[in-house]
Amino acid sequence: MVSMHQTLAFAVMAFAIIIIPGPNVLFVVGRALAHGRRTALAGVGGGVLASLVLTVAVAIGVGSIVERSAIVFTALKVVGAVYIVYLGVQAFRHRRSLQETIAADEEGQGGDGRALLQGFVVGVTNPKTTVFFAAVLPQFVVREQGHAPVQMMVFGLVFAVIALLSDSVWGIAAGTAREWFARSPRRLAAIGGTGGLMMIGLGVTVATTGHKD
Repeated sequence: MVSMHQTLAFAVMAFAIIIIPGPNVLFVVGRALAHGRRTALAGVGGGVLASLVLTVAVAIGVGSIVERSAIVFTALKVVGAVYIVYLGVQAFRHRRSLQETIAADEEGQGGDGRALLQGFVVGVTNPKTTVFFAAVLPQFVVREQGHAPVQMMVFGLVFAVIALLSDSVWGIAAGTAREWFARSPRRLAAIGGTGGLMMIGLGVTVATTGHKD
């Protein structure tokens, strides 16, 4: 249904876009610095699930609504931005209790389900991702082969796999750096606060940029 040439062409383009640090990477790094690798990787999983949901939405036509409607685009942007800022504020407020968070993570009490949900909400409310899928996925579809929605879903799966690998590397690297800071409560509080401020800055940036062309 989807040729190897189509798949490789899309994979190269997707990799070039994903590998450049953007909102998703900053969110993962912020979570890793504030809460550790486990929370960051759970957030990555939520983001990947969000990309798959958005792929299905685009395939059945919802994506075109977001692409053409400034109201829907702005609503999604504001909701996502507010949620990211909220997560950043929470991380900054609790920066001095990160030593306890590490202990909870080590005991398997890190709230993976909540981190997964947070990553999903951030990913699914990112209008740029929806618009990207709506604008790019159809370019790789060969309509003569039929089943265009299925072809788009295949490309979305390829995108999700690449994003999973790339974002996981960022999360692991940031989480590893955090472990060094964890040797000192003061340094750990500083890096946790930095992660929270990164997310707050990301939320503000999402809210004030990315206007629909």
